[in-house]
Order: sequence, then structure tokens, then C-alpha cells
Amino acid sequence: MFEGDGGKYLIAAVRAARESSVNTNPAHPPIQHRTATLVMACVGVFVAYLPVTTVAVSLPAIQRALHTTTAELSWVSDAFVLPMAALILTAGVFGDVHGRKKVFQVGLAFAAVGAAIALCAQSVQVLWAGQAVAGLGAAAVLPTTLALISHAVPDPRERNKYVGLWATALLAALAVGPLIAGVILHHATWRWIYLLPIPACLITMAVAARLVGDSRAPGSRRLDWPGQITAAFAIMALVYGVIEGGSASFTDTRVVVSLIVAALSAVAFVVAERRSSSPMLDLSLFRSPAFTATALIATITFLGLIGFFFVLSLYFGLVQQLDTLAAGYRFLMVTLLAIVVGIPAGRLLHRLSARLLITSGLLITAAALLSLTTLDADTSFGSLAWRLALLGGGLGAVMTPMTATAVASVPHHLGGMAAAGNNAFRQVGGALGPAVLGALLTTKATNALSGHLTSSGLPGATTARITSAVDSNGLGVVAQMDLGIARGRALNAVSDSFLDGIHQCLIVAAALALVAALVGAVLLRPPRQHSTPGTPVIQGDQHRPAREAADVPLQTDLSARHPAV
Repeated sequence: MFEGDGGKYLIAAVRAARESSVNTNPAHPPIQHRTATLVMACVGVFVAYLPVTTVAVSLPAIQRALHTTTAELSWVSDAFVLPMAALILTAGVFGDVHGRKKVFQVGLAFAAVGAAIALCAQSVQVLWAGQAVAGLGAAAVLPTTLALISHAVPDPRERNKYVGLWATALLAALAVGPLIAGVILHHATWRWIYLLPIPACLITMAVAARLVGDSRAPGSRRLDWPGQITAAFAIMALVYGVIEGGSASFTDTRVVVSLIVAALSAVAFVVAERRSSSPMLDLSLFRSPAFTATALIATITFLGLIGFFFVLSLYFGLVQQLDTLAAGYRFLMVTLLAIVVGIPAGRLLHRLSARLLITSGLLITAAALLSLTTLDADTSFGSLAWRLALLGGGLGAVMTPMTATAVASVPHHLGGMAAAGNNAFRQVGGALGPAVLGALLTTKATNALSGHLTSSGLPGATTARITSAVDSNGLGVVAQMDLGIARGRALNAVSDSFLDGIHQCLIVAAALALVAALVGAVLLRPPRQHSTPGTPVIQGDQHRPAREAADVPLQTDLSARHPAV
């Protein structure tokens, strides 16, 4: 993993052993702690993120087993992502105050308990509960792992390599999740996809207890309860309004009220953070164009990505009638290429600008999504594979540079807050993805169904019966109806309606990728080559990442606001 640097690390370790048997400088942890921290951080984020795709490809099986509507199925995904989005900032503060290692281990414990609840679920409501508890665990793991890495490796150039491996572990979870779920569902029921995370979390907790050093943020950070409460209300009300609006109507009273609550809570969050002496998310971080850009790009990209996984899972299961293992192989084309491209992308940050890498990756992602709009029920694996591979390559060029840029855009003392903030925006996008694209899919498919039923030659009475059932229970109910000889034509009409909805979702996801590319092109600009009074001049390293020079004024400002920095 550190090929080419072994001699340097060995010399440093020997020198440290000679000087002292105790690490007296917390800003420079021993080499063995760096390696252990990296390994445990990667394992932790892998385990925490595994449910994202194992559940995504299992949605058709869950829908058949628990007889859920599309809206209820959206909540299966969002029950996991919502707690991550709502609590990830607070988890980062808990780690800064009480110790990141402790919060990391508590997060793994929650992930194990949530998986156990879901494993035993006999109803969709219990499954939601298990997903929510596992999401709480992931909320604790994600920011603490990045903060532990940021503390262990304070040098930004060296830290990029570590953060790149962390991002690769996250993508690896997305890659192998569909295959794990496919193998399990080939031999057992959907609930057994939750078995593996339980021992994985417990073993990781035990190993981390012995090998990982703890760290806290310097200074006197405190929990920001007004910020936490308003942020949680804003995120949950927004996602609830989008999901329920898509399944019912956006003019429904409860939907309108939830969206108003979301808007008011967002305003209250900004006010609370501006007035807080120890904010959960210091709004002055947004003075850095790099941090602002990565926050927006993370939200937009994950909205499209997780929403795309949700929609594509339904396409494989309900349109192409593939089993979970066959769907898993197809998902692997996306995630495997993201890993293959993501690893060198992190290293290229020393030679190419984050602006070039991220913007190019998003443009490739948009092109891949647009190429998928020609999908139909008979699209072959060969025709699909190159488009999914192109999509994965584009995402790989975005993920690692985006994460590394976000962490490097602030002083390393604030790594916990920056990591938690970037992950929070990422999870907000991930929570909105199934909600937004699921609502678009349901609305478009339901509206198109009547026309497809009529075109298939079904009698008016049968068409009215089917559309009435779909309005009440969702498109999945058609497969359970007794339609006699009309069943085949009805299912084909449902498939065509789904395709209409999927095509619209792909166009929207491509448009989101283009918006994110525009954000990157505008905000991730190289620094100006001149200095201003009071601003240090960055010299002597022509390969130093441009974002470090660009963010010196931000660091000065934050140091003034946080004397311990």
C-alpha cells in the first residue's frame, strides 16, 4: 500500500523510537498509528456504507416479500440515509469533544444493532427501524474516520493519498454490495443480506480498540443543540415532503406543511449557527470557494447517484425481470470502474487541478446518463455495459478529488468539522436521490400507464380496473392482480410505463451532473498569482495543490475565530 515509501517510513519509525517511547506531539502520531488508523478507517467506512447497494439491488425482492408501494420502498432506502444526513454533523462534534475513536466504535455498534433488527424484520415498518439505527451508526463512522485520518496525517500532500484510499474503500462497498446481495438472494431470502455487517462491525470494534489511537479537536468545542435540532427538522421534513408529494400530491396539506417546516428550519439553522459560540458547522467555512464547491457538488452528485441506483434497481428487477445476482453484475460495471479510475485520480491531484478532474468527471457522467436514455426492456448486457462503465469512470474522477479537496480546504485542526460537513451534504443528496427520482418515476409511469394499456388493446373496463388499483397501491400491484389472458399485455404496459419514467429520471440525473460541472468550473478556480497584505505568499513547491494557496485567507480567519487553532 505504501510501495516506494517503505524506507522513509522505516527511518522515521526508528528515529521516533530512539527519541522517545511516547508520542508527545499529537500533531505527528507514530507511523504504526497512521497505518492502523488508515486500515481501520477504510474497514469502518466499508462496513458502514455496505447497506447502500446491498439494499438497493434487493428492493424488488423486498417489494415482493413485503408487498410495499413505491413510496414505502423509497423509505427503505431513506430510512438509512436520513439519519446519516441529519446527524452526521453532530457525530463529528461528538468526536471532536469526546474522542473520535470512541464515537467511531459507538457507530460500529449501532450499525451492528441496526443490521440485527433488519435481519429479524417481518414488516416494512420494522425494516425501516433497522435501517434507521444502522444509519445512525454510519453517521458516526463517516466523519470520525476522515477526522482520524486528518489528525494522523497533517501534511495535506501526504494526506491526499490516505483520503484517496478512504474514498476507494467507500466505493468498494458500493461495488461488492450488489454481488454480496446477489449471492445471498440466490440461496436465501432478502433478510440475510443483513447478516454480514454484524460480525464485521464487532471484529472491527475489537481490533480498533487495540490499534487505533484516539484524538480530539483542540480548544473547547461544545455540542450545538439548536443547530442539531434545526438541521434534523430541515432535512427530515424536506425528504418526507418530496416522497409523500411524489406518491400523493404536492398540493396535499401535509406535504405543503412539511416543505414549509423544512424551509423555516433551514433558516433557523443558519441563524443558530451564526449566533453560536461553538457552531456545529462554522458558516465561515463557506468563504472558501473550494469548500463551497465540494459541498454543492457532493449534494448534487449523490442525489443523482443514489437516485440512479434506486431507479436502475427497479429497471433490472421489474422491467428486465433479472434476479439480484444478474443485477449485481451490472451494478459492478459502475462501481468497479469508479474504483479503477478513483485511485489514480487521487494521485493526479499533485499534477492536475481539482477543477479539471472534477469538472471532466461530471461531464463524462452526464454523457453516460444521457446515453442510457435509449434503454428498453430488451437492452442486452453488452449494450448496457459500456455505458455503465463510462458512468463509473466519470464518478471515479469526481469522488476522490472531491473528498480530498474538501478536507484540504480548511486547516487540519478543523478536519472533523470539514469532513462531517462534506459528508452531511453528501448524505442530504443521497437521501433526496430516491425521494426525488422515485417521485419522478412514479408520477411519470402512473400518468403514462393508461395510454400504454389502451395501446395494448385491453378493454376499457380492464384498463380502468388496473389504473384504479395502481392509483391506490402503486405499479407493483399489477403483478398480483388476477387478469387472466390479459396479464401478459398488462405487465408489458407496466414495463413500458416504467421505461418512460426511467428515461425521464435519467434526463434529470444528467441535468444535475451538468449543474454540478458548472459549479466546479466556476468555484474551483486556480488562485491568483499575487499576494495581499497580511496573507502569506506560498512559494517553493511548484507541485503543491492550488487549493492550499487559495485557502490561506480562510485559515487565517478561522484561526482568529478559534484561538486553539
